[in-house]
Amino acid sequence: MDGVIKIEVPGRPPLAAFNLDGTFYVTDDTCTHGEASLSEGVIEDGLIECPFHQGCFEIATGRPAAAPCTVPIRAYRPVIERDLLHIEDDGA
Repeated sequence: MDGVIKIEVPGRPPLAAFNLDGTFYVTDDTCTHGEASLSEGVIEDGLIECPFHQGCFEIATGRPAAAPCTVPIRAYRPVIERDLLHIEDDGA
């Protein structure tokens, strides 16, 4: 079953952590088209649909996949260590 949770870490924007059939992905949680939390959206076919305007992003890459979204969200490389999810952050 696919799922997503919002992760809030002090000092950084909220993140969305996705589990798609056992594969983990992490992106920024805030839609680039509006201030919507993507973790409140619908997952379908590897896409997350924004709950405000129904625009979509590719979960694996952060690329916009449906209007009105045109600016990508940041996608991070997830790393699992000792059953904990971490992200590789290049500081960009």
